[in-house]
Amino acid sequence: MILQLSYISTARPTLILADVENILAASRRRNQADAITGLLVFDGKRFLQVLEGDEAKVEKTYQRIAADERHRAIVRLSERRIATAEFGHWAMASHIVGPVLGDGNVVAQVDAMTADLPDANLRETLRGFARVRGG
Repeated sequence: MILQLSYISTARPTLILADVENILAASRRRNQADAITGLLVFDGKRFLQVLEGDEAKVEKTYQRIAADERHRAIVRLSERRIATAEFGHWAMASHIVGPVLGDGNVVAQVDAMTADLPDANLRETLRGFARVRGG
């Protein structure tokens, strides 16, 4: 079984785009080494992330993320065991979308990225975040 964990957090006001790019680069490198897949949505103020993989590795990754001072108010939203990685078909460990990167409509992007998710609750959590944050 695979652990799938999701959380939300708030970026520190001092966070800049270069910090987000560094987070993504480190995430890709570490997640690839640990066979962790997932989705990272950042809207300029908040992070919403789903991590999935070996339980011990996901927990270790989450603990490292929780200790990162570039964000605060981290809240674990869900945790479940799944048979197959739901984000495993993506070559990238994570995706960042949103106005902060100037790449268009957050809602449409998150809708497209989550269209094939089998878990309706997770899909709607991600889409709800995009609608509230990216409106």
